[in-house]
Amino acid sequence: MKVHLPSPLDGYTGGVREVDLPGRNLGEVLAALDARFPGVRFRLVDEQDRIRPHISVFVNAEGCGDLAAPLGRKDEVRIVAALSGG
Repeated sequence: MKVHLPSPLDGYTGGVREVDLPGRNLGEVLAALDARFPGVRFRLVDEQDRIRPHISVFVNAEGCGDLAAPLGRKDEVRIVAALSGG
């Protein structure tokens, strides 16, 4: 499935913003992402296996925070990092 990556992950992905990855659920997709770009999963998922608060994940434009959420081959996953400032 197609996975869209945010620019804050450029240091891990070498600037790659879109990849095709396998996985039957969101957790497997993030594991495949980490296999391709080591260290990136820890930036997205905390030690309790939850999506970090400043990260939003959308599957086919719907919010998804459950790593066990089933995915199909034609689904699109979009990872968005929150912006902050003052």
